[in-house]
Amino acid sequence: MPTNQLFMNTKETNILLFDGVCNFCNKSVQFIIKRDSSEKFKFASLQSEIGQTLLKKFGLETSNLDSFVYIKNDSYFVKSSAALHVLKELGGIWQLFYFLLIIPKPLRDFVYNFISKRRYQLFGKRDSCMIPTDATKHLFLD
Repeated sequence: MPTNQLFMNTKETNILLFDGVCNFCNKSVQFIIKRDSSEKFKFASLQSEIGQTLLKKFGLETSNLDSFVYIKNDSYFVKSSAALHVLKELGGIWQLFYFLLIIPKPLRDFVYNFISKRRYQLFGKRDSCMIPTDATKHLFLD
């Protein structure tokens, strides 16, 4: 699907928006790519034009880069809910973590926010967004 059509119709898509300069976020994207054999996920950094447009489309804050956003079937999940839904989609042993949704969202997101606020200190930061390899370039929207 051409990128410009993506803005109009996010149905039947699995898009992950991530902090493109965060080492932990980039490693998470690489983790997902490695386990997504059917290539159902597409990726864009929160900082990118596409990422910003999608955030606006769903009424999400465009300056807050502390969240991981998963867009599926024209709806979205953020923070811990996004991560758990992605693990479910990956299938296999990873879908077993989906049961953590029974933990109240405020508690799950407290842990998520604790790590998110310290991610640069704990895992480092890049000077620029991740550049996909030739083998993975088709999975990125920007």
